[in-house]
Parts: sequence; structure tokens; C-alpha cells
Amino acid sequence: MATRYLFHALEELGLISLWGSDINVKILCAQRFVRLFAYGATTLILVDYLASLDISKAKIGLFMTLTLVGDVIISLVLTLFADKLGRKAILAVGAVLMASSGVVFALSSNYWILLQAAVVGVISPGGNEIGPFRAIEESTLAQLVPATKRGDIFAWYTLLGTSGTALGFAASGGFIEYMRKGLAWGNIDIYRTLFWVYAGFGIVKLFLVLCLGSVVEAERKIIAPPSSLDPEAAPLLGDAVREIEPKQSKLRSLLPEISKGSWLIVVNLALLFALDSFASGLVPLSWVSFFFQKKFKLSGGTLGGLFFTTNIISALSMLIASSIAKRIGNVKTMVFTHLPSSIFLSLIPVPSPLPLAMIFLILRSCTASMDVVPRTAFLAAVVLPNERTAVMGVINVVKTASQSLGPLTTGILAQNKLFWVSFVTAGACKVTYDIGILALFAGHKTHDELAEERRQEARDEAERSRESGNQEEL
Repeated sequence: MATRYLFHALEELGLISLWGSDINVKILCAQRFVRLFAYGATTLILVDYLASLDISKAKIGLFMTLTLVGDVIISLVLTLFADKLGRKAILAVGAVLMASSGVVFALSSNYWILLQAAVVGVISPGGNEIGPFRAIEESTLAQLVPATKRGDIFAWYTLLGTSGTALGFAASGGFIEYMRKGLAWGNIDIYRTLFWVYAGFGIVKLFLVLCLGSVVEAERKIIAPPSSLDPEAAPLLGDAVREIEPKQSKLRSLLPEISKGSWLIVVNLALLFALDSFASGLVPLSWVSFFFQKKFKLSGGTLGGLFFTTNIISALSMLIASSIAKRIGNVKTMVFTHLPSSIFLSLIPVPSPLPLAMIFLILRSCTASMDVVPRTAFLAAVVLPNERTAVMGVINVVKTASQSLGPLTTGILAQNKLFWVSFVTAGACKVTYDIGILALFAGHKTHDELAEERRQEARDEAERSRESGNQEEL
């Protein structure tokens, strides 16, 4: 009896699905943990590092905005061609860019050189996903994992990433405190050492990418042989039948094909996700960290502990989201979990005492990430398999592009002592996003659900035919 309950609990948490998954699934989850750990370690210091170099808040906001703009361009190019050029190759290029940007940040103090490295390389202003990695990895996971287990795998993929960010915050905060008090290092030296560590994690990520098997590459779309082919010979050809496509230019042949039905879904989702991402861009973790540091005079160690706590809470909440989604569906889970966090976000700058502000921040983290897993599973299910990498890439590019407008806006507001406006505006935008998702997609059916309906109709029709035949015999 106890064993059965334990198995049920592990199954509900998705651990059974993760344990039985392909080794490449585990490697993809591991490299996301490594990547997000590095993001978390540097996000805590990014704004203060630039401020220590005597860069104004407005220029810091511009820096973060242009960083995201560069990410938009690089992500768009790399994800559009990823399936044709090779997913492993694109992920490897991204890892090299990540390591290179860490080296430049560790060596240079020039604003424009740092900006160029952040634009071309991979530096996360908010501790969240940037670059081409996520779209390619999520598309690959959807390919490797059956539809019934995708929610569990996406939950652990996201949880491990969020846990990596949390541990990055904690490790960075502890490292800063030790180097500052124990070794009497200055801020700039400490921060540059952390960027060397960031570059090292880029190398670790590159190693994990090289460990991936060929199974992660995109599946070729098989096109049925033309009707002129001898039907008696067709079965004998088997896998020898090749794709027959209209002649295209070399560049056009590398681009993905997206159906008209998918484009309609993509446009609607992109507009809503853009609104949500703009709101997130107004309050990235680097700016939130700076807000708490300046308003409440928190130390690096305290900040690291605070954001470690909030990210661990966010990580654990994702497993609950996966369980809820199995019962009420992905869309309703996205909305009903995300809406409370939007309200708490707008309340963070209101209180004067630190404990109350921290309570709002922690309450926000309880549900802020619960929409991530059902959102990813929903997006993977509403488009065709051969479209996933490109669609997820386009969605991420739109999200990053809209998010890039936020940090500059917040920098200008902070310069004019209106930091609180960013939190209130972000909360209002996110509430609007939640309502829009519920209104447009509450009753939307995925390809798997439509296919199951067709199979059920075929079974019902066959049953009716048998019953009709039996009655005629009688």
C-alpha cells in the first residue's frame, strides 16, 4: 500500500516521467540548470557593476535595452535556421558567445565595448532566458517526449532552470560578502571575478551540448510519393522515397514552413506574450535587486538570500502547476496562477517598511512562474511538430523585443525618482495579459485533442455500422 502511494506521489510530481526519459532529455535539463545558474550569479551584480564604473542610470537602462535588442536579432537568425543547420551546432555557437561575453566583461571597463559584448554575446539583464537556447531545447524536448508526458518534463526542465537561478543568486551573494569582508576586495574586482566564473559556465555548457546525440536533430518531413508512382512499387520503396519539393533558393530552403492555421495562433499569442514581456522588462531582477539595495540598504548577502528564497519558491510552484494543468487544462492554469502574482507585483513599492515589501515579493514568487510550464506545453501542442522550433523562436523573439523596451523606461523613471511607476504599470499590463489569454484560448483545442476526437468519431461510426449490419441480418 505504501509503495503504491509513493509511486503515485512520484508520478504526480513528474519524477517517474523524468527518470524514464531519454538521456538527451536529461542533458538538456542539465545544461539549462548550468546556464541559469550563471545568469543568476551575474544578474545580482549587473546594474551595480555598471554603476560602479560611473555609468548613469539612464545609460544603464539603455545598455539593458540594447542588450535585449541584440538578443532579438541573434535569436531570430539562429532559431529560424536551427532545424536545417543543426540544433547542436546552433546551441554550441550560443555557448561560445556566452563564454566570450563573460571574458569581455571580466577584462573591460569601457561602456561601448561592454555594450557590444552584451549585444553580440549572451548576458541576461533579468536572470531569465535569453539567446536561442530555450526555443531549440523546448522544441527538441517536445520531439523526444510523448504528448502525455510533456507537461511533467517541461515542469522539471523549467524547475531546474529556476533552481539554477536561485542557487546562482545565493552563491553570488555569499561570494560577494566573503570577498568584500574576508579579503577586503573592491566591488569592481569582485564583479569581474564573477564574470570569469560566468565564462567558465559557458564552457561547461558547450561540453554538455557536445554530449548530445544525433536524435536531437529535427525530424525530416516525409512527403508522400506522387500519384503517378506505381502503387504496386510504392510499398517496396519504403524509406527510399525522398522528399519531393518545389525548387527553392538555397536561403529559402533553410527557412521553416509554418501553416496558415498556425500563423493565426502565433500572431494572437505573440501579441499577448509581448504585453506580458514588456511588463517583465519594466521590472527585471537586476532592477528589482537595485531597488531593494538602494531603498532598504540591503547587503549583497541579504539580497542573494532574498532572491534565492523567491526563486526556490517559484521552482517548487512549477510542480504544482503541472499537477493542476492535468485537471483543469493548460490555459486556465496559466491564468488562475499568474493573475495573483500580477497584483502582488504592483504592490511591492507601496510599503515603507522592508518586511512588508519582502512579503509582497515572496507572495508574488509563489505563483509568478506557475504559468510557464502550461504555457510551454500549450504552445508545443497547438502547432505542428515541424513548426515548433521556428514558432517557439518567433514567440521568444517577440517577447524579447517587447521586453527590451522595459529596462530603458525603468532607467528613465529611476533617474527621475519614479521607480514605483514601473511596478504599478507592470502589474496592470500583466493583469490585461491574463484576461486576454482566458478570453481567446479558454476553449481552444490542440492537435492531439482534435486527432483524438477524429479517432473517436471513426470508432463511433464503425460501431454504428456494425450495429446496422447486425440489424439487417436479423
